[in-house]
Amino acid sequence: MAKRSDLPFESRKKKGATKPAKAPATAAVRSNAATSQTKPAKRKSTGIPEIVSQRMVTRMAIFCGTPTLLGLMTFPLSYLVVHEGWFKLPNVAVVIASLGLFGLGAVGLSYGILSASWDENEQGSWLGWREFRTNFGRVVESWQAYQAQRSQNAE
Repeated sequence: MAKRSDLPFESRKKKGATKPAKAPATAAVRSNAATSQTKPAKRKSTGIPEIVSQRMVTRMAIFCGTPTLLGLMTFPLSYLVVHEGWFKLPNVAVVIASLGLFGLGAVGLSYGILSASWDENEQGSWLGWREFRTNFGRVVESWQAYQAQRSQNAE
């Protein structure tokens, strides 16, 4: 498996890295007094970049919103079909269709996030299947690292 590149908003903590020792309280008071006179240095944000966030929101709206709206439309459409007498429509069919579409909308939320390109400079494909596979692999890798760290801390 090829080594993937880190994303700008991923944590850069090293495994096994320890926290730095805290300075004595008197030194902290002195350093706070000294820094209150100067502007604090800006820290680089480690959050999700705005362009990536917008991509995710757009994809979530498409992949979740479309099936959810169709799920909502099953009720009035089924009423219209039954009321006009076009054909007999069992209640179970309406329930199954609407639940299936609502379920598809719930899956679409996750797919919308994972199918967006997490690289600021790359737009990604229309369907996002390649990006989904890459990002899902990152999520699984992160979850496995968390589980390994958790089991090490438990010992």
